[in-house]
Amino acid sequence: MKFAMIATGRIAQTALAPALGVSEGAELWSVLSRDANRAAEFAARHGARAPQPAYSDLETLLADPELDAVVIASPDGLHAEQTIASARAGKHVLVEKPMATDRASARAMVEACEAAGVTLGVAYHVRWHVGHRMLKAQAQAGRFGTLRHMRLHWSFAAPDASNWRASDAMTRWWGLSGVGTHCLDQLRWFLRPGCGEIVEVRSLVSNKVYGGPHDETAVVAFEFESGATGEICTSVLFAGPRRMEIYGSEGYAVTENTLGPSGDGVIETHEGPLAYEPGNPYVGEVEDFVNAVRDGRPPEVDGREGERNIDLLLEAIGD
Repeated sequence: MKFAMIATGRIAQTALAPALGVSEGAELWSVLSRDANRAAEFAARHGARAPQPAYSDLETLLADPELDAVVIASPDGLHAEQTIASARAGKHVLVEKPMATDRASARAMVEACEAAGVTLGVAYHVRWHVGHRMLKAQAQAGRFGTLRHMRLHWSFAAPDASNWRASDAMTRWWGLSGVGTHCLDQLRWFLRPGCGEIVEVRSLVSNKVYGGPHDETAVVAFEFESGATGEICTSVLFAGPRRMEIYGSEGYAVTENTLGPSGDGVIETHEGPLAYEPGNPYVGEVEDFVNAVRDGRPPEVDGREGERNIDLLLEAIGD
């Protein structure tokens, strides 16, 4: 499957393009950037294979009849427009998280892809951590008994408020957009099969250090239909171990530094350490998307799942 990379920022450079290069059934075909020279440099660095690999105009890139799909790695506020244009051009879409910045845009993305008959996937690579998938299988098999509570903590220290997520121009959240959306996806992925949907959201959001419009530290609590509870804490103000904790009626699991891009970290359960062979989670998400298109099924994280994540992120900030 021939993919175009839309945007050439850090996540595209360090994770997505390398994953396309080694994923079975996928290849980097072309690249889009606002800067034509940057697109050409990115295409050369990552071995884009199209006769014309670099573009600065989306419409021209999408007109390539050999192009099958796009990976959208641009800022959040551009996702909807680029997804809808790609769908109308008949290209499958794997869009970075969060998929949109408002409910109407998320709905429009889903509807555009459904109308065009193309696949829409949302890139939550943390689901493809090998250890997380093992824990999920064990939880579903009852190893921890009935799941009662889950907690995720993911924070980092931003040097200042110059990051694009700190302003209103391209997103609605800062830490919640950068990492909190992953935490929320993990929470629902683990708990929803046995605990039902989230029925209540309560949050505390602070932005007093830099004084901008978006969350600097956010603590969000959730209740599921079964009565199970969950909480996430995200922050751009301090670094620390990235932790995920799962508690059931008969056991527990605690992970440290498994949340992130690398696919490693430590997992402990009530029965001792969980051994696993680290792998590249970005490869997992790309290969699932390729297989979904080939098999005519939804990807593991489809547009409707991404849309629900947007609903809850907005609810967390009182929108």
